[in-house]
Amino acid sequence: MKAYRSLTEDEIFKLKSQSCLADDWSNVLVDVEFTTEYVYHTRFSGNVRLGVFNGEFVLPGGIKKHAGLRHVTLHNVTVGDNCCIENIQNYIANYTIGNDAFIENVDVILVDGVSKFGNGVEASVLNETGGREVLINDKLSAHLAYILALYRHRPELINRLKEITDFYSNKHASDVGTIGSHVRIIHTGSIKNVRIGDFTHIEGTCRLLNGSINSNKKAPVHVGYGVICEDFIISSGSHVDDGSMLARCFVGQACQLGHNYSASDSLFFSNCQGENGEACAIFAGPYTVTHHKSTLLIAGMFSFMNAGSGSNQSNHMYKLGPIHQGTLERGAKTTSDSYILWPARVGAFSLVMGRHVNHADTSNLPFSYLIEQKNTTYLVPGVNLRSVGTIRDAQKWPKRDKRTDENQLDYINYNLLSPYTVQKMFKGRDMLMALRQASGELSDTYSYQSAKIKNSSLKNGIRFYEIAIHKFLGNSIIKRLEGIDFRNDDEIRSRLRPDTEVGAGEWVDISGLIAPKSEVDRLITVIESGEVNRLKDINACFAEMHSKYYTYEWTWAYQKIEEFYGLKPEEMTAQDVIDIVLMWKDAVIGLDKMVYEDAKKEFSLSSMTGFGADGSRREKKQDFEQVRGDFESNPFVTAVLKHIETKSALGDELINRMKKLTDKA
Repeated sequence: MKAYRSLTEDEIFKLKSQSCLADDWSNVLVDVEFTTEYVYHTRFSGNVRLGVFNGEFVLPGGIKKHAGLRHVTLHNVTVGDNCCIENIQNYIANYTIGNDAFIENVDVILVDGVSKFGNGVEASVLNETGGREVLINDKLSAHLAYILALYRHRPELINRLKEITDFYSNKHASDVGTIGSHVRIIHTGSIKNVRIGDFTHIEGTCRLLNGSINSNKKAPVHVGYGVICEDFIISSGSHVDDGSMLARCFVGQACQLGHNYSASDSLFFSNCQGENGEACAIFAGPYTVTHHKSTLLIAGMFSFMNAGSGSNQSNHMYKLGPIHQGTLERGAKTTSDSYILWPARVGAFSLVMGRHVNHADTSNLPFSYLIEQKNTTYLVPGVNLRSVGTIRDAQKWPKRDKRTDENQLDYINYNLLSPYTVQKMFKGRDMLMALRQASGELSDTYSYQSAKIKNSSLKNGIRFYEIAIHKFLGNSIIKRLEGIDFRNDDEIRSRLRPDTEVGAGEWVDISGLIAPKSEVDRLITVIESGEVNRLKDINACFAEMHSKYYTYEWTWAYQKIEEFYGLKPEEMTAQDVIDIVLMWKDAVIGLDKMVYEDAKKEFSLSSMTGFGADGSRREKKQDFEQVRGDFESNPFVTAVLKHIETKSALGDELINRMKKLTDKA
């Protein structure tokens, strides 16, 4: 605890001579080593505590400013050591300021009454008229928000979660705000009822009202020019800049919002980017990206999504108002000028092109194209599995994780193929086969809900899903059996046996975290019972689910072996493993070759259109290669070829181990 003393008579006289005033000098306490040298034109009101002013700040351009107080009014303020506070137009009231803070050219900074600093604010996500409100708070994860927004069929759960959040919000309520150490606040307007963490940089901001900026040394937050935020929480490592306007919003870790982006009643979780466009009542799970001025995201749930220019959705049909909502499952994208009339649900890793008004639900047909032709939605199942763009996205997301905070709020699974997506492929394959059987193999088109599927697309969809299932199950078996020299089939069976029963049945994607539904239900049950009653404990449960993903995944895969291959895993032999790995090799290499051919299209002659201005065909090619490089040396292409080589070697290694047993027999 810092020791303070009263001012001496000489110090009071000196301060008065430097144009300082105080309502009551006895209420001004200072550090034992305080000197008056750097305090000018300052008015003190209420209880004030001052540290020492020994430090110096080096500003951009090389100018130096000494710590101190100049042209400022302080009311009930504690100032840490080596702060520089000057040119405050109105006053600073009811704040504790950390060490080494630099505050300059600000209108007003105050806490008025008891504030929760944004905690407990209701964001009416998905449904603007209410019903799915999420109470934002400092510790809000994408997964908890998902449950709070969507599990409204469990009213006891919702009531418990509201109580837990209210407890946290009330615990952190105060009539005194905090400005952390090493904070920079310059050229800023009004800051009212805002808690500001260490190493925050606020510059040129217009207005901040009722919020928290959870910055820290390892993950500082930047709030920049023209920004207006009301009823908000900004998490560590995020940047909100260039005229962005937020109202009733949660901004997760390492997000970037700028270029006049506006959002209301919206949640943005880890690594989201929003520029130029508009968001209203959206649930933006990890890696939701929108860059374009003409793009509106409204009443939708997204994750791992990139919105094309002019992407739009509508959540009402001018009858009962904005009551509809929609979901683009993880990895789904929209092309330029796409439109979706909610309600609708688009399957994982699908691509939406054109205008869709027939409320499609393609959840069980992932990796598809939804294409509009003459006001009809045509569905091309599974085709995105062979897309070079899909594979590139899967590779770039982990590389683009900009979170530097050790305390991460969201637990993100990046896998393209998981029990969540593969279970949908099983269902999708069965549905496509049933359609073919019901309508006949010679039908030109098949009807699926409100969409049409061409005959060739249906056949290819079944094939693509089977390839992906082979790949997933083969990957799982190879991983399970790696690094062990088995002496007999019994040892193989023993190793194949799952470590836990958890993982069987349905899996869910709770906004980035892929987990067995049974585990999510178990968490819900202990929340409802009151056994788990703190936000940190809930987040710990999510962390455990995430850490045990591969253990649970194998339990699910083990059960699917019999369904897909017709083999009882408890009776599998070395020869069965060989047969499965051979099919896996064909699937993996076949899929990689499709991706390779898809990438090759990017280097076709038609793709060179616009290159080689004023030149010959040869110069066009040379210009293209100088800008884009040649096909064979493209990093992605070489990675695909390397992947084929690596996977082939991995499969061959396991086959050779298995052959030692079959040769003995």
